[in-house]
Amino acid sequence: MTEHAISRYSIPEVMDLPDDLRDLILGVQEKAGFIPNVFLALAHRPDELRAFFNYHDAIMLREGSNLTKAEKEMIIVATSSDNSCLYCVVAHGALLRIYSKQPLLADQIATNHNKADITPRQKAMIDFALKVSNNAGEIGETDFAALKEHGFDEEDIWDIGAITAFFGLSNRMANLTSMRPNDQFYSMGR
Repeated sequence: MTEHAISRYSIPEVMDLPDDLRDLILGVQEKAGFIPNVFLALAHRPDELRAFFNYHDAIMLREGSNLTKAEKEMIIVATSSDNSCLYCVVAHGALLRIYSKQPLLADQIATNHNKADITPRQKAMIDFALKVSNNAGEIGETDFAALKEHGFDEEDIWDIGAITAFFGLSNRMANLTSMRPNDQFYSMGR
């Protein structure tokens, strides 16, 4: 383990946080065996941490979504790489490796999704996510039609956009705070 700062901002003591946040963080620690640094770094502002994770759960755990857990992580890894977010590429790359059971996939998508071992449907999904991230003002009916040709419906397209937009916020906060990925993420799912 390294002893580098996980954020340029102060990190509150977990036990000093409001009960709901303390319980959330300790529950994650019990399940994962460690506390992901995103919880600690964003705890600098508890109300924002609460809102962040409420929205995270609303989009990532939404019942009825036709996107698999792995596909959601593909979106995050591709857009986070495009946004130069080390924390999210490393942390969500680990989740992608675990959910997809493909140890090379996260690195492929982070480097060049056009060369990754993904389906044409997944490539269309990532292409659209990158358009949402970089050129949202240019989204039009042809984008929706192209996704529908790959079997995505209107709600799936919303999911792709919402995940991209939310992690755009996450990427920017991670870079602002110099959020450091936990060492544990690097080897998970390999």
